[in-house]
Amino acid sequence: MRRMRFLPVVAALAIAMPGAIPAPLLAAPAAKSAETSARARLEAAFAQLARQTDGTVGVAVQRVGGGDAALLNAGTTFPMASTFKIAVAGAILARIDKGEMTLGQLVTVDPALIVNSAGIAEQTPHDGVALSVHNLLELMLTRSDNTATDVLLAEAGGPAAVTAWLRGIGITGQQIDGGTGPLILRALGVPPGPGSFRERRAAAMADPTMRERSQKRAPNVAFNNDPRDASTPEAMLKLLLTIRAGKAVSAASTKTLIEIMERCHTGDKRLKGLLPVDTVVAHKTGTLMSIANDVGLVTLPDGSQFAIAVFVKGDTKGTEVQDRVIADVARTAYDYFLLGG
Repeated sequence: MRRMRFLPVVAALAIAMPGAIPAPLLAAPAAKSAETSARARLEAAFAQLARQTDGTVGVAVQRVGGGDAALLNAGTTFPMASTFKIAVAGAILARIDKGEMTLGQLVTVDPALIVNSAGIAEQTPHDGVALSVHNLLELMLTRSDNTATDVLLAEAGGPAAVTAWLRGIGITGQQIDGGTGPLILRALGVPPGPGSFRERRAAAMADPTMRERSQKRAPNVAFNNDPRDASTPEAMLKLLLTIRAGKAVSAASTKTLIEIMERCHTGDKRLKGLLPVDTVVAHKTGTLMSIANDVGLVTLPDGSQFAIAVFVKGDTKGTEVQDRVIADVARTAYDYFLLGG
């Protein structure tokens, strides 16, 4: 069983849950008024939990199939880090739905697209790698493999094509401007220049100041506020809900995408960190410098679900604090919906 930290959650629920509504509100004639009040308390709980970090926290939560969203820092853009890989997967599956490619189609991994991360870069050090689209999706979403991502991004038609797919399904407030290689270099503050990712990163890491910045995951203010490769919490929430509703890709592709996200191996201390051990969570994490994100779909014991997006940027307290904020927000939302919110 996961070690449960109840005190922050209980304190938050005292604000968030309908049972904590003052007596005058209990007598309110309109159910909508009570619902609005309960949601306001949930949002206040999110704001309270966000104070654990010295960074900025964005939250968007909504029950699948109904209700209004509970939000924190709506309209603020956050670097998506690896959570942008959901959109890449969606654009690839949309191509499959059109018959332009198949899950079993083999794709050659261009050595120029190799980006350090668990998966292809570590396990296949020699040229001559080809993987199916299905395996590339699996690596991208379950292991957050950066190389698999950039290979699939190229197959999708590039960043502009993925952003166009997002606009086509009604998602605004989120955009993709580059692959993982350029994204990492921008986060490090490496200026544009020629050469492969490996070459440019190696040159940057030769600078002791750059190495220290990377090791400490120091905030890059300009990057954190850059609208490129960024999303608002509500835009990510809408993407998750659109996928879950089967309005982003076909029913078969929706099933494929959600099942892969349920097998995600990263971020056990984030959305899943304080949830009951058997809770099904289809999610995608993102980690880069001072950024820690986790977004996905959480299944409640009765089979209903809620979508949740939690972004943290600009934190200097470290990964434990970032993970705890995300876990506390997720548990607070879970209990809110579990008890009828």
